[in-house]
Amino acid sequence: MSDTFVEGTFLGLPALDGGADVTVVPLAFELTTSYGTGTEGGPSACIEASGQVELYDDALGEALPAGAVLHTADVWEGSASTLRGQLDELSDHVRPFFNGQQFPLFLGGEHGILPPVLHAARAHPLVQGDLTKVTVVQLDAHADLRSSLDGEVFSHACAAARSLDVGIGALYQAGVRAYCKEEADRIESDSRISTFFAKDTQHPHTGGLVWQRWIEALRALEGPVHFTLDIDGLDGSLVPATGTPVPGGLSYWQAVETIETLFGNPNAVIISADVNEIVPQADTPLTQFTAACLATKIIASHLLAKREGRWKASSAPLRSEGQCTFFSDFDEKTHSAS
Repeated sequence: MSDTFVEGTFLGLPALDGGADVTVVPLAFELTTSYGTGTEGGPSACIEASGQVELYDDALGEALPAGAVLHTADVWEGSASTLRGQLDELSDHVRPFFNGQQFPLFLGGEHGILPPVLHAARAHPLVQGDLTKVTVVQLDAHADLRSSLDGEVFSHACAAARSLDVGIGALYQAGVRAYCKEEADRIESDSRISTFFAKDTQHPHTGGLVWQRWIEALRALEGPVHFTLDIDGLDGSLVPATGTPVPGGLSYWQAVETIETLFGNPNAVIISADVNEIVPQADTPLTQFTAACLATKIIASHLLAKREGRWKASSAPLRSEGQCTFFSDFDEKTHSAS
């Protein structure tokens, strides 16, 4: 908790002069939810809950902001009349945050934010338009690899599939425990996908060994990485108000270990992250507070990586990109075999 609390900013921290080291970007996007609703209010609820999070991080060894400039952007709300138009808008909105001078942390909103965020990452100096360089690390209860749900190819249930269509090079998933036959077949057949199922990592007898293989996989990653945390990847007891809660998920400390391992990898550069599927909980703030705690751990881990030289601000200019039309122009028939 900040001694000088500023309402509406992440962690309640006052804005400081100078360019942002970390920018928290709230994305109030909710157009394809299929069960529980309310993710549109998730970013604001997470920011409000963050005011109660302790600023001291034991790995960092000091309290946030630890000399860094932390900026909270205004809440984005789409204005286009169609889902695809809003996805294009969202991508255009977040692109400037991929200038390589700051670390963007996006707060959702439903998981449908992921493909447009990744499309915008094409502009990052380390990516330079080639998303095959980018690995996505996903904590999630769901594989999100459906070709469509209820006839919608840009459903939140298709976020990982569409991210592969956008062009990412590899996808690593953990926490997955709800998926259909189509998704199981794709996990088996697509060499870009590595999935660590919750039934294996949480097994009472052998789960520790499987979890260690997940940690070793994270340590072996190289190049630009985007980390996406769907909070339903955690056990439902920790996030009961998330959009599609599923029992049998990851523990809080497994999520923390994933974050610390990822940002501690000397051969990978975590260029961005998102925390999504946050739904404000009325009777208790547990869901949004858990999300705020993990978002804070992401920020602290980034600052530690920067301090220790694993993340360096880029001097290269932001890659010029025209207005996004990828989602409006998307042809599911063209991408169905990808």
